[in-house]
Amino acid sequence: MSLTPPVREEYEIPLAPLPGLALERRFSLPQRIWQQAWIRKGVILVLLALLWEAIGRWQNNDLLLPTFGQTAQAFFEGLATGELLNKTWLSLQVLLKAYVLGIVAAFVLTTLAVSTQFGRDLLSTLTSMFNPLPAIALLPIALLWFGLGQGSLIFVLVHSVLWALAVNTYAGFLGVSDTLRMAGRNYGLTGLSFVLQVLVPAALPSILAGLRIGWAFAWRTLIAAELVFGATSGKGGLGWYIFQNRNELYTDKVFAGLAMVIIIGLLVENLVFNTLERATVKRWGMQR
Repeated sequence: MSLTPPVREEYEIPLAPLPGLALERRFSLPQRIWQQAWIRKGVILVLLALLWEAIGRWQNNDLLLPTFGQTAQAFFEGLATGELLNKTWLSLQVLLKAYVLGIVAAFVLTTLAVSTQFGRDLLSTLTSMFNPLPAIALLPIALLWFGLGQGSLIFVLVHSVLWALAVNTYAGFLGVSDTLRMAGRNYGLTGLSFVLQVLVPAALPSILAGLRIGWAFAWRTLIAAELVFGATSGKGGLGWYIFQNRNELYTDKVFAGLAMVIIIGLLVENLVFNTLERATVKRWGMQR
């Protein structure tokens, strides 16, 4: 005896029209202004500046904590004399060289890893060994190998960028679907062309995350390294500017140097990485 499931009768429920209901929500002018992200972030920065000014006035000790106004004055004086800009440019030159070298090295390692078994074992072994190792811990060895110059800084900065970017890029490559891989193979793509035309676009969100992390690690490591051993090749960067003014007890200039570190980070994040995201992964619908 076979049992058949009951069949539910189909029916239709007519919906009453909703006349006069607005299909779109209208925002007032203050609401539209508040929807701008740069307005909200600007308000946060203003609140932090006011809090800093209040704490500085309450502390009433310029040596320990100058007020926001004193720091801003030292910052603009450093810009006017060109000293702060010169120190910043020296640091950025070293950072950009190391950042490009780290990107190239990470791309070579991850391309080898997705192409051969030996490359996968090599990348896995190297990242397990060196990724947990702080870059600043390699500074004494770098000083022995390369001396007091840009070579030492570039060595530790490449270490900062390489492993974070390689791990994120390889994770992104592994997350590419088999459908995209087979589509690339059907078009006859192999080797480097397969990586560039299939894997890189599909894994771009992970690659951008790795670039962000690598940049942050490198920027922090550079300032810390300059604070440790100061000038390179007779020229000091932004970290040396902070260290030197700390020794001379110009606390307002120390905070001005720290403010420049923060400003560079904000500019790179908002003008470089966010712009790149909007032009690629967000435009392609790969990220909200």
